[in-house]
Amino acid sequence: MQCPFCLSQDSKVIDTTKIASRGIRRRRECLQCGERYTTLERPILGTPLLVKKDGTRESFNRDKLKEGILIACGKRPVSAAKIERLTGEIEAKLQRMGKSEVQSRVVGDMVIQGLKELDYIAYIRYAIVYLQLDDLEDIRSEIDRLLTD
Repeated sequence: MQCPFCLSQDSKVIDTTKIASRGIRRRRECLQCGERYTTLERPILGTPLLVKKDGTRESFNRDKLKEGILIACGKRPVSAAKIERLTGEIEAKLQRMGKSEVQSRVVGDMVIQGLKELDYIAYIRYAIVYLQLDDLEDIRSEIDRLLTD
């Protein structure tokens, strides 16, 4: 592992901890400059290509998924840990599917379900775009559906 301070390749592991998102956190010390830093290790499992509505294919992008969830949760009392957990759960579900291609709608459905459980306002924000709720009556009926659930 390359030291982020002096770029040396020599380091030693001081502490190793398993983390909830199926990875390992390692505390390291550079043998050259003595600085300490943390690395996160996570297995790289194949995620399927996403087939968009227009038929184009796109690689799954965890950062893009997380950004969409962050936008929906903007200025809401949703912790970064919960957003990270939802992102990880969606990615893990896609990996467990074992398919080489998945409709992008599947990912959208997972996000909308996760947001519904996380925060109703974030859910409505996301639903307005995702479900193409283009007038107030559509939005009101979605809110009414939430209130009856």
